[in-house]
Amino acid sequence: MSTDTVRTEAADEAAGLRREQRGWYVYDWACSVYSTTVVTVFLGPYLTAVAERAADGDGYVHPLGIPVRAGSFFAYSVSLSVIVAVVLMPLVGSAADRTGRKKPLLAAAAYTGAAATAGMFFLDGDRYLLGGALLIVANAAQSVGMMLYNSYLPQIAPPEQRDAVSSRGWAFGYAAGALVLVADLILYSGHDSFGLSETAAVRVCLASAGLWWGAFTLVPLRRLRDRHARAERATAPGLRQLAATVRDMRRHPLTLAFLLAYLVYNDGIQTVISQASVYGSEELGLGQSTLIVAVLLVQVLAVAGALAMGRLARLYGAQRTILGSLVAWTVTLAAGYFLPARAPVFFFVLAAGIGLVLGGSQALSRSLFSHLVPPGKEAEYFSAYEVSDRGMSWLGPLLFGVTYQLTGSYRSAIISLVAFFVLGFALLARVPVRRAIAEAGNPVPEKI
Repeated sequence: MSTDTVRTEAADEAAGLRREQRGWYVYDWACSVYSTTVVTVFLGPYLTAVAERAADGDGYVHPLGIPVRAGSFFAYSVSLSVIVAVVLMPLVGSAADRTGRKKPLLAAAAYTGAAATAGMFFLDGDRYLLGGALLIVANAAQSVGMMLYNSYLPQIAPPEQRDAVSSRGWAFGYAAGALVLVADLILYSGHDSFGLSETAAVRVCLASAGLWWGAFTLVPLRRLRDRHARAERATAPGLRQLAATVRDMRRHPLTLAFLLAYLVYNDGIQTVISQASVYGSEELGLGQSTLIVAVLLVQVLAVAGALAMGRLARLYGAQRTILGSLVAWTVTLAAGYFLPARAPVFFFVLAAGIGLVLGGSQALSRSLFSHLVPPGKEAEYFSAYEVSDRGMSWLGPLLFGVTYQLTGSYRSAIISLVAFFVLGFALLARVPVRRAIAEAGNPVPEKI
């Protein structure tokens, strides 16, 4: 084969990877609107209000005959959705690696979640059980979809590009969240001029996130490529498959050590994301418009933060940059405990602090883990990563809900989350990532 032919093939391969990368970014653009509009802003306060309308005189609802304080129903629903995802993700991840057909599975997960989200338009009156069921389906589907999406990263970006590619993906997601939140803010604030009630405006915002998710998913489904499957093997039931994956990880104990650290500190991050609007509305007495502006501020600054932390990782390495972000998380969250009620300016300052570290800490964690995955097991290992990313994040919401149920104070619940970041820092600092990458059979980047 001539030198010119080799160069042409290399150029074609590089162009193909760039095309896939651009398509890959668009899935974050598609599904992050669900996280922002539904989970972070509207559904927590709205579903809580729906549950409160259905509550008895003591403030309890009774799903399946179980007494649950109405203010805890949303947090418990998030926890249950994660348990469902824990069962599904290992099954789907193993099937993706075994068959090499990730795209059909990604399409199924994305459109299941998008349909459930669009169905939230019908959440009104006292239909809290409908809201809980749709949340469980949409959250579980998003977790499965994100697991498959993340597993493409080692295939579409060489090691030296992964921090940058991962950071751009998160930046695309936060940019989409900011754009849609502007439209949500216009619709919600001016709902009378659009001929809508306040609750109808919320339902339109919820449903539009599902339509957005479904529409833009078409782009990555056209651009991403399925690779050859590895040797076929049987697929065990979900929890057994997860156990088999973890047993396989025992041959890579440093990869497992990173996952443990990530499990802990990401539990805190995910709980802040899902419960921040409830804390702002119920404990601090802030209105929905204030919460939308605060989350919009988070989205805008998260774009800058993700890109800036990607650059810091090139200078100092991903591990050190993540450790620095965990220090910032600890300080920011501790400050949140002391926020005065009905003081939007202080809440905006807190939102700015969260935004600057949110995207970068998640993006760099994803790219760092991609170096620790043995070749050919991307989806299977990323199913375990997604369990850590979302699957084990039922602990934080559960603790948050139980603390509120026992104390009646969201302020008491928020301070407990500091422990996740402190312990996560200690565990991550102990992982020798360069040795972990080498033991996984991957090339070690100059800066990591």
